Amino acid sequence: MICVLVVAAGAPWESTALRLLGDDPGVVVLKRCVDVDDLMASATAGQAQVAVVALDAPGLDASVVEHLRRHRVRPVAVVTGGVAEVDQGRVRAHRIGLVALVAEAGLDGLASTVTAVEAESPGPVDVLPAAVSAEEGRAGRVIAVWGPQGAPGRTTVATGLAGLLAQRGRPTVLVDADPYGGAVAQQLGLLDEVSGVLAAARLSSSGLLEERLATVPRSIAPHLAVVTGLPRPDRWIEVRSGAVEHLLETLRRHSHVVVDTGFCLEEDPTGEYGARPGRNAMTLGALATADEVVVVGTPDPVGLARLARALVDLRDVLAGAPVRVVVNRHRASLGWSERDIAGMVEGFARITGLHFLPDDRAAVDKALVAGRTLAESGDSALLRELAGVADGLVPESVDAAGPRRVRRRRAGRARRR
Repeated sequence: MICVLVVAAGAPWESTALRLLGDDPGVVVLKRCVDVDDLMASATAGQAQVAVVALDAPGLDASVVEHLRRHRVRPVAVVTGGVAEVDQGRVRAHRIGLVALVAEAGLDGLASTVTAVEAESPGPVDVLPAAVSAEEGRAGRVIAVWGPQGAPGRTTVATGLAGLLAQRGRPTVLVDADPYGGAVAQQLGLLDEVSGVLAAARLSSSGLLEERLATVPRSIAPHLAVVTGLPRPDRWIEVRSGAVEHLLETLRRHSHVVVDTGFCLEEDPTGEYGARPGRNAMTLGALATADEVVVVGTPDPVGLARLARALVDLRDVLAGAPVRVVVNRHRASLGWSERDIAGMVEGFARITGLHFLPDDRAAVDKALVAGRTLAESGDSALLRELAGVADGLVPESVDAAGPRRVRRRRAGRARRR
C-alpha cells in the first residue's frame, strides 16, 4: 500500500486526482496538504511514500525536493497547460531535480505513475536528463574548447556552441573542466553548491559512473545539460587522473559533449612520483579525448602572440585531433584584415578551419546578465558567426532544407586548408 500526500495549490485538477487515486486499491491518500510547508512537515513524519504536487506550487524548489527524498518521499509533479507549458515545465522540473511528471491532460495515468515511482531506488537518484538521451545508433563528438591565457573567451565560445547544438535538436552536454576555476555555472546562472565534475570523479573512482551517470549533469534547457566545474580552484586535487577522460567517453555514448578547458598545458612532474594528479590533468585529459579542438584567441597584438605560441605548444599535446581556430572579438579598429590574421595563424599550425567572431559586447552582456546561452538570447551578429563554427564541428546538424546561399556565405568566412 502506497500512502500519498497531495499539494494542489488550488489547482482545478485536485478533485479529479483525488478520485483517481482513491479508485486505485493500492493507493491511500494520507493527507491533502495546504501548501509546500505543510507538505515538508508531513513528509518528516515518515508515513508517506509519494507526494503528488503541483509543479507551480509556491515555494517548490530544489531544496524541497531534496527534503522529500531525504525522508523517503518521492515526488510526482503535475503540470498544467498545453504542450508549450508542459515543455517548459519539463525544463523546470529537471532543474529542481523532479523525475516523474504527469500532464494535467493525462491524469488518467496518475495512479500508475505513483505506483511506478515506488519501484525506483530510494534516495536522490535522478534519471538521465532529456539532453543526455541516447539517439538510436548514434554517438556524439567531444569538442574541446581551449585557448591561451588572458581570457580570450573560451567559456563564451563553449557555452555558445553548446547552446547552438542543443537548439538544433542535438543532445548536448556542456562540461566545465577548467582546473583554475571555471565560470560556466556563473555564466549560465546556476547554483553550483554540488560540483558535477567532482561528483563524476568520485563515481569514476568507485566504478559507478556508468550506473549513476544521470546524477552528474544538470538539465537547463531542452537537449542541453551542464556538468558544473570546481567550486574552488584549490579542489582540483580531488579529480583523479583519468576521471575527466572517463566522464567524456561515457557522455559521448549519449550526446555531443562541449568541454570548456583551462589554459595551461604544462605537466606537473610531481604527479609522476605519487598518487596526486597534476594540476593540468583535467585540461590535458580533455584534449586527449577530444574529436576536435577549438582554439580561441584574440586579434590584438598580445592575443595574437599568445595564440601563435599556443598553437605551437598544442602540437606536442594532441594525438592527431583536428584543430579549428576561432579569432574572438575581431574588430576593424585594430587595422588588420582577416587575410592578414589568416596568414599568421596558418603559418604556425595545420588547421581545419579559421573563423572570426565579431566584438559583439551587447550580445554577450545580454546573455550573461540573463544567465542564458547566446542561442537563447535572440539573434545577434556574434550568434550568426558562431553558427558557422557549429556547422563545421557537427556538419550533420545543418538543416538540409536551409537556404544554400546562407551556407555558402558561412563557408566563405571559414578559411579552410
